[in-house]
Amino acid sequence: MTIGKLARLLLAAAPLLAGCGNFWQAPSTTNTTPSTKLSSGVFFVLNQQTSQIAADSIVSGTLTSVTGSPYTLPGSAAPYALAVSPNGSFLYVSASTGIYLYTIGSGGALTLGNSSSVISSDLATTLQVDSTGQWLLEAGPNLSELLAIPINTSTGAAASTIEQKVLLPAASVQQLAISPNDSSTCSTCYVFVALGSAGTAVIPFSPTNSNPFGAVSTIAVKNSAGAALSVAVDPSNRLLYVGETVASSGSNTGGVRVFPIAATLTEASGSPYASGGLAPYSILPKSNGDYIYIANRAVSGSSTGNISGFAVTTTGTSYSLTALSSTASAGITPVGLAADSSGNFLLAVDSGGSPDLEAYTFDTTTAGKLDSALTSTTGTDPVQAVAIAAVP
Repeated sequence: MTIGKLARLLLAAAPLLAGCGNFWQAPSTTNTTPSTKLSSGVFFVLNQQTSQIAADSIVSGTLTSVTGSPYTLPGSAAPYALAVSPNGSFLYVSASTGIYLYTIGSGGALTLGNSSSVISSDLATTLQVDSTGQWLLEAGPNLSELLAIPINTSTGAAASTIEQKVLLPAASVQQLAISPNDSSTCSTCYVFVALGSAGTAVIPFSPTNSNPFGAVSTIAVKNSAGAALSVAVDPSNRLLYVGETVASSGSNTGGVRVFPIAATLTEASGSPYASGGLAPYSILPKSNGDYIYIANRAVSGSSTGNISGFAVTTTGTSYSLTALSSTASAGITPVGLAADSSGNFLLAVDSGGSPDLEAYTFDTTTAGKLDSALTSTTGTDPVQAVAIAAVP
Protein backbone atom coordinates (compact mmCIF):
# COMPACT_ATOMS: atom_id res chain seq x y z
CA MET A 1 0.00 0.00 0.00
CA THR A 2 1.08 3.58 -1.59
CA ILE A 3 0.97 6.71 -0.15
CA GLY A 4 0.00 11.47 0.19
CA LYS A 5 1.92 13.82 2.38
CA LEU A 6 2.70 17.49 2.86
CA ALA A 7 6.17 17.23 1.36
CA ARG A 8 4.64 16.19 -1.94
CA LEU A 9 3.03 19.61 -2.09
CA LEU A 10 6.31 21.27 -1.20
CA LEU A 11 8.01 19.30 -3.95
CA ALA A 12 5.28 20.23 -6.39
CA ALA A 13 5.52 23.89 -5.50
CA ALA A 14 9.30 24.00 -5.83
CA PRO A 15 10.82 25.00 -9.21
CA LEU A 16 11.12 21.96 -11.45
CA LEU A 17 14.57 20.58 -11.92
CA ALA A 18 16.11 20.90 -15.39
CA GLY A 19 15.36 17.77 -17.40
CA CYS A 20 14.06 16.23 -20.57
CA GLY A 21 10.38 16.91 -19.98
CA ASN A 22 7.90 14.16 -20.77
CA PHE A 23 10.20 12.06 -22.91
CA TRP A 24 10.47 8.42 -21.83
CA GLN A 25 13.40 6.06 -22.04
CA ALA A 26 13.60 2.46 -20.91
CA PRO A 27 14.47 2.23 -17.20
CA SER A 28 18.14 1.91 -16.40
CA THR A 29 18.38 -1.09 -14.11
CA THR A 30 21.10 -2.39 -11.84
CA ASN A 31 20.59 -5.85 -10.39
CA THR A 32 22.81 -5.71 -7.32
CA THR A 33 22.46 -9.44 -6.66
CA PRO A 34 22.74 -11.10 -10.10
CA SER A 35 21.97 -14.54 -8.68
CA THR A 36 18.51 -13.34 -7.69
CA LYS A 37 16.05 -14.46 -10.37
CA LEU A 38 12.81 -13.76 -8.57
CA SER A 39 9.80 -12.18 -10.25
CA SER A 40 7.20 -9.78 -8.91
CA GLY A 41 3.66 -8.69 -9.51
CA VAL A 42 2.80 -5.42 -11.27
CA PHE A 43 3.37 -2.11 -9.50
CA PHE A 44 2.87 1.56 -10.37
CA VAL A 45 5.08 4.59 -9.69
CA LEU A 46 3.97 8.21 -10.00
CA ASN A 47 6.59 10.42 -11.67
CA GLN A 48 5.48 13.90 -10.66
CA GLN A 49 7.85 15.97 -12.76
CA THR A 50 7.05 14.13 -15.99
CA SER A 51 3.31 13.76 -15.18
CA GLN A 52 3.47 10.03 -15.81
CA ILE A 53 2.53 6.67 -14.35
CA ALA A 54 5.24 4.05 -14.78
CA ALA A 55 3.86 0.50 -14.75
CA ASP A 56 6.42 -2.24 -14.17
CA SER A 57 7.13 -5.68 -12.85
CA ILE A 58 10.32 -7.55 -12.07
CA VAL A 59 10.86 -10.56 -14.33
CA SER A 60 13.68 -12.92 -13.37
CA GLY A 61 15.44 -10.16 -11.48
CA THR A 62 15.09 -7.51 -14.21
CA LEU A 63 12.77 -4.50 -14.22
CA THR A 64 10.32 -4.89 -17.10
CA SER A 65 7.87 -2.22 -18.26
CA VAL A 66 4.21 -3.09 -18.82
CA THR A 67 3.10 -2.70 -22.43
CA GLY A 68 2.12 0.93 -23.02
CA SER A 69 4.02 2.27 -20.03
CA PRO A 70 4.57 5.05 -19.16
CA TYR A 71 1.13 6.65 -19.18
CA THR A 72 0.94 10.44 -19.29
CA LEU A 73 -1.88 11.95 -17.27
CA PRO A 74 -4.54 13.97 -19.13
CA GLY A 75 -3.30 17.49 -19.77
CA SER A 76 0.07 16.47 -18.33
CA ALA A 77 -1.35 17.16 -14.88
CA ALA A 78 1.06 16.70 -11.97
CA PRO A 79 0.18 13.55 -9.97
CA TYR A 80 0.20 13.43 -6.16
CA ALA A 81 -1.13 10.10 -4.91
CA LEU A 82 -2.45 6.74 -6.09
CA ALA A 83 -4.39 3.76 -4.77
CA VAL A 84 -5.26 0.31 -6.15
CA SER A 85 -8.65 -1.30 -5.49
CA PRO A 86 -8.54 -4.47 -3.35
CA ASN A 87 -9.69 -6.60 -6.30
CA GLY A 88 -6.76 -5.34 -8.38
CA SER A 89 -9.01 -4.08 -11.17
CA PHE A 90 -8.81 -0.31 -10.73
CA LEU A 91 -6.17 2.34 -10.16
CA TYR A 92 -7.04 5.79 -8.82
CA VAL A 93 -4.62 8.66 -9.41
CA SER A 94 -4.96 12.04 -7.78
CA ALA A 95 -3.55 14.94 -9.82
CA SER A 96 -3.67 18.72 -9.89
CA THR A 97 -6.87 18.53 -11.95
CA GLY A 98 -8.70 15.91 -9.90
CA ILE A 99 -8.90 12.14 -9.39
CA TYR A 100 -8.66 9.85 -12.43
CA LEU A 101 -9.82 6.26 -12.77
CA TYR A 102 -7.83 3.65 -14.70
CA THR A 103 -8.85 0.06 -15.31
CA ILE A 104 -6.06 -2.46 -14.86
CA GLY A 105 -6.02 -4.96 -17.70
CA SER A 106 -4.01 -7.99 -18.70
CA GLY A 107 -0.43 -7.82 -17.51
CA GLY A 108 -1.10 -4.55 -15.70
CA ALA A 109 -1.86 -2.41 -18.75
CA LEU A 110 -3.84 0.73 -17.90
CA THR A 111 -6.87 2.20 -19.67
CA LEU A 112 -8.18 5.61 -18.70
CA GLY A 113 -11.78 5.21 -17.55
CA ASN A 114 -14.83 7.36 -16.78
CA SER A 115 -14.82 8.75 -20.34
CA SER A 116 -11.40 10.26 -19.60
CA SER A 117 -12.98 12.62 -17.05
CA VAL A 118 -12.15 12.94 -13.38
CA ILE A 119 -14.40 11.14 -10.92
CA SER A 120 -13.86 14.05 -8.53
CA SER A 121 -12.30 17.48 -8.93
CA ASP A 122 -10.84 17.32 -5.40
CA LEU A 123 -7.13 17.96 -4.91
CA ALA A 124 -6.16 14.91 -2.87
CA THR A 125 -2.66 14.27 -1.59
CA THR A 126 -3.51 10.93 0.01
CA LEU A 127 -5.86 8.18 -1.28
CA GLN A 128 -6.96 4.75 -0.09
CA VAL A 129 -9.69 2.34 -1.17
CA ASP A 130 -11.33 0.54 1.75
CA SER A 131 -11.02 -3.24 1.77
CA THR A 132 -14.65 -3.77 0.67
CA GLY A 133 -13.94 -1.72 -2.47
CA GLN A 134 -17.02 0.42 -1.81
CA TRP A 135 -15.32 3.67 -0.79
CA LEU A 136 -12.44 5.77 -2.08
CA LEU A 137 -11.19 7.86 0.84
CA GLU A 138 -9.19 11.00 0.17
CA ALA A 139 -7.93 14.15 1.81
CA GLY A 140 -5.89 17.11 0.77
CA PRO A 141 -4.17 20.24 1.98
CA ASN A 142 -6.76 22.95 1.40
CA LEU A 143 -9.72 21.82 3.50
CA SER A 144 -9.86 20.25 6.96
CA GLU A 145 -11.94 17.36 5.64
CA LEU A 146 -11.74 13.65 5.06
CA LEU A 147 -13.89 12.71 2.06
CA ALA A 148 -15.41 9.40 0.97
CA ILE A 149 -16.46 8.77 -2.64
CA PRO A 150 -18.93 5.87 -3.04
CA ILE A 151 -17.59 3.43 -5.65
CA ASN A 152 -19.36 1.08 -8.05
CA THR A 153 -17.39 -2.10 -7.42
CA SER A 154 -18.11 -3.39 -10.94
CA THR A 155 -16.94 -0.35 -12.91
CA GLY A 156 -14.69 1.43 -10.42
CA ALA A 157 -16.47 4.72 -11.14
CA ALA A 158 -18.21 6.91 -8.60
CA ALA A 159 -21.58 5.42 -7.66
CA SER A 160 -22.89 8.85 -6.74
CA THR A 161 -21.91 12.47 -7.14
CA ILE A 162 -22.52 12.94 -3.41
CA GLU A 163 -19.36 12.62 -1.34
CA GLN A 164 -19.55 11.96 2.38
CA LYS A 165 -17.24 13.98 4.60
CA VAL A 166 -16.10 14.57 8.13
CA LEU A 167 -14.23 17.58 9.49
CA LEU A 168 -10.63 17.07 10.59
CA PRO A 169 -8.98 19.05 13.39
CA ALA A 170 -6.35 20.44 10.98
CA ALA A 171 -5.65 20.84 7.28
CA SER A 172 -2.04 19.63 7.45
CA VAL A 173 -2.90 16.23 5.97
CA GLN A 174 0.05 13.87 5.51
CA GLN A 175 -1.32 10.35 5.02
CA LEU A 176 -4.33 8.14 5.76
CA ALA A 177 -4.79 4.46 6.54
CA ILE A 178 -7.93 2.32 6.89
CA SER A 179 -8.64 -0.70 9.06
CA PRO A 180 -9.17 -3.92 7.05
CA ASN A 181 -12.91 -3.49 7.51
CA ASP A 182 -14.10 -6.54 5.58
CA SER A 183 -12.35 -8.85 8.04
CA SER A 184 -14.07 -10.73 10.83
CA THR A 185 -11.21 -9.58 13.08
CA CYS A 186 -12.33 -5.98 12.73
CA SER A 187 -14.69 -5.48 15.66
CA THR A 188 -13.65 -1.83 15.77
CA CYS A 189 -12.85 -0.22 12.40
CA TYR A 190 -11.19 3.13 11.89
CA VAL A 191 -9.64 5.57 9.49
CA PHE A 192 -6.43 7.16 10.75
CA VAL A 193 -5.10 10.43 9.34
CA ALA A 194 -1.63 11.79 10.11
CA LEU A 195 -1.96 15.56 10.52
CA GLY A 196 1.57 16.79 11.19
CA SER A 197 1.87 18.84 14.38
CA ALA A 198 -1.88 18.39 15.00
CA GLY A 199 -1.31 14.68 15.69
CA THR A 200 -3.32 11.77 14.30
CA ALA A 201 -7.06 11.86 13.70
CA VAL A 202 -9.05 8.73 14.61
CA ILE A 203 -12.38 8.27 12.83
CA PRO A 204 -14.68 5.26 13.33
CA PHE A 205 -15.53 3.82 9.91
CA SER A 206 -18.51 1.64 8.90
CA PRO A 207 -18.53 0.92 5.14
CA THR A 208 -22.10 -0.41 5.14
CA ASN A 209 -23.52 2.94 6.29
CA SER A 210 -24.57 5.62 3.81
CA ASN A 211 -22.27 7.97 5.72
CA PRO A 212 -19.43 5.73 6.90
CA PHE A 213 -17.81 8.19 9.33
CA GLY A 214 -18.18 8.50 13.09
CA ALA A 215 -17.04 11.21 15.49
CA VAL A 216 -13.40 12.32 15.25
CA SER A 217 -10.92 12.05 18.10
CA THR A 218 -7.21 12.85 18.09
CA ILE A 219 -3.96 11.26 19.26
CA ALA A 220 -1.64 14.13 20.20
CA VAL A 221 1.98 14.06 19.04
CA LYS A 222 4.44 12.60 21.52
CA ASN A 223 6.54 15.76 21.56
CA SER A 224 5.03 19.22 21.09
CA ALA A 225 7.79 19.99 18.57
CA GLY A 226 7.04 16.84 16.57
CA ALA A 227 4.77 15.98 13.67
CA ALA A 228 2.82 12.88 12.63
CA LEU A 229 3.98 12.01 9.10
CA SER A 230 2.79 8.46 8.45
CA VAL A 231 0.21 5.91 9.56
CA ALA A 232 -0.26 2.20 8.89
CA VAL A 233 -2.52 -0.58 10.17
CA ASP A 234 -1.47 -4.13 10.90
CA PRO A 235 -2.96 -6.51 8.25
CA SER A 236 -4.86 -8.37 10.99
CA ASN A 237 -6.12 -5.10 12.48
CA ARG A 238 -4.17 -5.63 15.69
CA LEU A 239 -2.05 -2.49 15.73
CA LEU A 240 -1.89 1.10 14.58
CA TYR A 241 1.54 2.47 13.72
CA VAL A 242 2.24 6.22 13.67
CA GLY A 243 5.51 7.68 12.41
CA GLU A 244 6.46 10.96 14.08
CA THR A 245 9.36 13.38 14.13
CA VAL A 246 10.99 14.31 17.46
CA ALA A 247 9.61 11.19 19.12
CA SER A 248 12.85 9.57 20.32
CA SER A 249 16.24 10.57 21.69
CA GLY A 250 19.69 10.59 20.07
CA SER A 251 20.89 12.08 16.80
CA ASN A 252 18.03 10.48 14.83
CA THR A 253 14.90 11.56 16.64
CA GLY A 254 12.20 10.01 14.45
CA GLY A 255 10.03 7.41 16.11
CA VAL A 256 7.28 4.90 15.44
CA ARG A 257 4.44 4.73 17.94
CA VAL A 258 2.39 1.57 18.51
CA PHE A 259 -1.26 1.42 19.58
CA PRO A 260 -3.29 -1.79 19.97
CA ILE A 261 -6.54 -1.23 18.08
CA ALA A 262 -9.48 -1.34 20.46
CA ALA A 263 -12.34 0.85 21.55
CA THR A 264 -9.77 2.86 23.51
CA LEU A 265 -6.45 3.41 21.75
CA THR A 266 -3.79 3.17 24.48
CA GLU A 267 -0.15 3.38 23.48
CA ALA A 268 1.78 0.14 23.95
CA SER A 269 4.42 -0.11 26.66
CA GLY A 270 7.85 0.73 25.25
CA SER A 271 6.44 2.95 22.50
CA PRO A 272 7.71 5.03 20.74
CA TYR A 273 10.60 3.17 19.14
CA ALA A 274 13.45 5.02 17.43
CA SER A 275 12.90 4.75 13.67
CA GLY A 276 16.57 5.08 12.74
CA GLY A 277 16.15 8.46 11.03
CA LEU A 278 14.75 11.93 11.44
CA ALA A 279 11.49 11.63 9.52
CA PRO A 280 9.61 8.29 9.27
CA TYR A 281 7.76 9.01 6.05
CA SER A 282 6.23 5.64 5.20
CA ILE A 283 5.42 2.52 7.24
CA LEU A 284 4.85 -0.90 5.66
CA PRO A 285 3.71 -3.89 7.75
CA LYS A 286 4.58 -7.24 6.15
CA SER A 287 1.51 -9.21 5.09
CA ASN A 288 1.81 -11.69 7.98
CA GLY A 289 2.20 -8.82 10.45
CA ASP A 290 5.44 -10.19 11.91
CA TYR A 291 7.63 -7.33 10.64
CA ILE A 292 7.26 -3.66 9.80
CA TYR A 293 9.55 -1.49 7.67
CA ILE A 294 9.97 2.27 7.86
CA ALA A 295 11.30 4.62 5.19
CA ASN A 296 13.21 7.45 6.84
CA ARG A 297 13.39 10.31 4.35
CA ALA A 298 16.28 11.97 6.21
CA VAL A 299 19.07 10.56 8.37
CA SER A 300 21.40 12.58 10.56
CA GLY A 301 24.82 13.00 8.97
CA SER A 302 23.73 11.50 5.63
CA SER A 303 22.55 12.89 2.30
CA THR A 304 20.33 9.85 1.74
CA GLY A 305 17.58 8.07 3.64
CA ASN A 306 17.27 4.52 4.86
CA ILE A 307 14.79 1.73 5.53
CA SER A 308 14.71 0.29 9.02
CA GLY A 309 12.88 -2.82 10.15
CA PHE A 310 11.31 -4.20 13.31
CA ALA A 311 10.13 -7.62 14.39
CA VAL A 312 6.67 -7.56 16.00
CA THR A 313 6.35 -9.70 19.13
CA THR A 314 3.05 -10.73 20.70
CA THR A 315 2.85 -11.80 24.33
CA GLY A 316 -0.77 -12.46 25.24
CA THR A 317 -2.49 -9.16 24.55
CA SER A 318 0.74 -7.16 24.67
CA TYR A 319 2.84 -6.13 21.70
CA SER A 320 6.41 -4.93 21.32
CA LEU A 321 8.89 -4.11 18.56
CA THR A 322 12.49 -5.26 18.29
CA ALA A 323 14.73 -3.34 15.89
CA LEU A 324 16.50 -5.45 13.28
CA SER A 325 20.28 -5.40 13.53
CA SER A 326 20.78 -3.66 10.18
CA THR A 327 19.09 -1.01 8.06
CA ALA A 328 18.88 -0.91 4.27
CA SER A 329 20.35 2.06 2.44
CA ALA A 330 17.99 4.13 0.30
CA GLY A 331 18.26 6.97 -2.18
CA ILE A 332 17.58 10.65 -1.66
CA THR A 333 14.32 11.34 0.20
CA PRO A 334 12.55 7.96 0.22
CA VAL A 335 8.82 8.68 0.29
CA GLY A 336 6.94 5.44 -0.36
CA LEU A 337 7.00 1.70 0.30
CA ALA A 338 5.00 -1.16 -1.19
CA ALA A 339 5.00 -4.95 -1.09
CA ASP A 340 4.48 -6.75 -4.39
CA SER A 341 1.81 -9.43 -4.68
CA SER A 342 4.29 -12.31 -4.92
CA GLY A 343 5.71 -11.52 -1.49
CA ASN A 344 9.20 -11.62 -2.97
CA PHE A 345 10.00 -7.92 -2.91
CA LEU A 346 9.76 -4.80 -0.80
CA LEU A 347 9.69 -1.78 -3.13
CA ALA A 348 10.72 1.80 -2.37
CA VAL A 349 10.70 5.09 -4.30
CA ASP A 350 12.88 8.15 -3.70
CA SER A 351 11.62 11.60 -4.71
CA GLY A 352 15.19 12.89 -4.91
CA GLY A 353 16.37 9.99 -7.05
CA SER A 354 19.73 8.21 -6.86
CA PRO A 355 17.92 5.87 -7.59
CA ASP A 356 14.20 6.43 -8.25
CA LEU A 357 13.24 2.83 -7.45
CA GLU A 358 14.72 0.17 -5.22
CA ALA A 359 13.70 -3.44 -4.78
CA TYR A 360 14.76 -5.53 -1.82
CA THR A 361 14.40 -9.24 -1.17
CA PHE A 362 14.13 -10.88 2.23
CA ASP A 363 17.31 -12.50 3.45
CA THR A 364 17.16 -16.29 3.63
CA THR A 365 19.50 -16.48 6.62
CA THR A 366 18.70 -13.49 8.84
CA ALA A 367 14.95 -13.18 9.48
CA GLY A 368 13.47 -9.87 8.35
CA LYS A 369 16.72 -8.50 6.91
CA LEU A 370 16.44 -6.72 3.55
CA ASP A 371 18.88 -7.47 0.74
CA SER A 372 19.22 -5.00 -2.13
CA ALA A 373 18.13 -6.77 -5.33
CA LEU A 374 17.58 -4.02 -7.89
CA THR A 375 17.92 -0.27 -8.36
CA SER A 376 16.49 1.64 -11.31
CA THR A 377 15.28 4.86 -12.80
CA THR A 378 11.55 5.06 -13.51
CA GLY A 379 11.87 7.39 -16.49
CA THR A 380 14.19 10.02 -17.91
CA ASP A 381 15.59 11.61 -14.79
CA PRO A 382 14.83 13.76 -12.95
CA VAL A 383 11.32 12.27 -12.64
CA GLN A 384 10.56 13.05 -8.97
CA ALA A 385 8.94 9.74 -8.05
CA VAL A 386 6.40 10.56 -5.32
CA ALA A 387 4.32 7.42 -4.74
CA ILE A 388 4.19 3.68 -5.36
CA ALA A 389 1.41 1.08 -5.17
CA ALA A 390 1.29 -2.60 -6.11
CA VAL A 391 -1.52 -4.69 -7.55
CA PRO A 392 -2.64 -7.02 -4.72
